[in-house]
Parts: sequence; C-alpha cells; structure tokens
Amino acid sequence: MSNEKFGVAIIGYGGMGSWHAKQLKTMEELTLCGVYDILPERNQAAERAGIHAYASREELLSDPAVRLVTVAIPNDLHHDVCIDCMKHGKNVISEKPVCLNHEELQDMIDASKEYGVIFTVHQNRRWDEDFLTMKKLYDEGTLGRVFNIESRVHGSRGIPGDWRNQKEHGGGMVLDWGVHLLDQIMMMVKKPLLSVYAQLSNVTNEEVDDGFKAILTFEDDLSVQVEVGTSNFINLPRWYMQGENGTAVIYDWDCSGKIVMVSDWENRDAVPVVTAAGLTKTMAPRTDETIDTFPLPEVHSDVRDFYRNLVKACDGKEEQLVRHDEVMRVMKLMEAIFRSAQSGQAVKDIF
Repeated sequence: MSNEKFGVAIIGYGGMGSWHAKQLKTMEELTLCGVYDILPERNQAAERAGIHAYASREELLSDPAVRLVTVAIPNDLHHDVCIDCMKHGKNVISEKPVCLNHEELQDMIDASKEYGVIFTVHQNRRWDEDFLTMKKLYDEGTLGRVFNIESRVHGSRGIPGDWRNQKEHGGGMVLDWGVHLLDQIMMMVKKPLLSVYAQLSNVTNEEVDDGFKAILTFEDDLSVQVEVGTSNFINLPRWYMQGENGTAVIYDWDCSGKIVMVSDWENRDAVPVVTAAGLTKTMAPRTDETIDTFPLPEVHSDVRDFYRNLVKACDGKEEQLVRHDEVMRVMKLMEAIFRSAQSGQAVKDIF
C-alpha cells in the first residue's frame, strides 16, 4: 500500500461497498488501502478481486495510510461505526441514509467537530444526469415559472428481501430511495418549504413502507410530488415538470424525453374533439403551429467528483459538497413524511 496517494478504506463489502471499491480503483487521486467486512466470505471476495482485506475493523482504523473511511453497512449501524472511525482520527463517508433520526445525525456531526475530521454522506445521486438535466431547465427558467414538479422511481419486484425490509435496521423506501429524491429536490428548489403531506404503502411488506407518495408545497405556489413504488408493472415518467410556457418530461434513467413549449399564446382557440361519449373543447389538443418540441439539453457528470472533492476538503482546499445542514434538512423532511403518514395530515413544522 502506497503512502504517496490519499488513502481510503471501506467498511462493508456488500453491494455498495464493492461499488465504492470499483470506483476508487479507477481514480488516480487516491489509493484503495483495503476493506473490512464482518462476513469472512466478503473479505475473501475482496481478496479475489485483488483488494486487501483487513483482519478486523481495529486493524483498518490503526493503519496510518488510511485517511478516509467509507462506511457501507446496514443503516442502523452507521451511527456507532462512523463515530468510532472519527475517534480514531479518520475522515468519514457514511452511506445513505446517514442514520435513523436527526438526534443520531447530530451526534455524528458533533463527533466530527470534536475530533477535527471531515464527515459527510454519500448523496451520489446529485450526479445523476436525469436530475441535472431537470435542474438545468429549472435554474435557467426554460419553462417559465415552474408550478409543478414530479419525481418518481418505480419498480415491480417489491421491497428487497434483506435488511431493507426490517424496521430495526432502517428499512423501507422512504429511507432507501426517498433520501435520494428528497435530496435532489432540496438541491433544486431553494424556496422555503411550507408543508408536506405523505402516504405510505405496504403492498408487499407490513413492517416497513414499500413505497410512498409525498406532496411538498413550497412558496410561490410550487407543488412537488415525490413518489417511490415497488409494485409498478407500468412505470410513470421519472421526471415531469410543468411551467407557464411549457412542459418537460424524462421517461427513464437513459434521459429519454422532450420539451414542449408554447409558440403562439394568441392562438388559444380549438375545435371541439370527441372523447369517449362526449365532446370537449377544454381538452382539445393544441394545433401543431402553436407549439414547438425540443430535445432535452445534454448534461454530463462524473460521480467520482464526490471523492475528488473530499480529498481536497480533507486537505483544506475546498468545502465539502455534501454539507451537514443539507443532510440534516433531508433527515428532518423524512421524519416529517413519517409523521404526516401516521397522522393523515399535512405537516408544517418541518425544520
């Protein structure tokens, strides 16, 4: 193991831990010192992949070459393990969700200040190109004043059959996927959040939510719907955004979609059309000469910039991109979603 590069180690070599390892092995800015997992077979899998496996967490934390530790273990274990890493003077990345409630999160933030180390959360989907495309449209005012945004992820396999379906381990789709979608919305919309109303679903699992719908109401009459479903055999669009001057849609992860804009506001009249058993003028489509269709802008990103930023942040050269206040905001929003779903009422006291 070389001390010349910035040393990183990973605790947990499951799905996300192995994903981190693959990303780190492609980066010139740092070196992957090794991994540790409580399951021997996972350490063996790391060794077969050419990655050093520490014999214990203590050995990993005692390695002076390790300056940054990525913690990729079940959600309920993040709090204690991350704080232990910080006590050993290591900078720390926690997988999301960072923990199970905002009190635990405050403990972790306090520990980072006490021990003088960087602590952050792997909100990697800030680098999703579908999100960045819609954020670009929103930021640039392409559609005019935006009054509705819909962000959703749909699957059809039910909730995963591992710890993600167990409440004590921090399972459920609000914590698994909601943490990503809510973080994206809060990074996009900078207006004050007024209220949230939410419903949870338990189609395939009674212990934790296997889906949810949340309506976020912001200032200036902006409504945002965030939805996760795991029993959808026909998926709705990944993104749908409405503005005064047009609509944008992204259908799936591949960023397929379009923008439709009004080209002639004066020509509003329409010939009634037959729909089902009657006529309608209100819902008659606009004629082709009054609208224009455009392709979505291309936006490219590199998720490894998350690690590049942290290397510089640990050396005091940059501010960390995923800040404590941003993580706390999303944690409290998820808690408000649970309160709303339990009470059946909108929650206004969020932050």
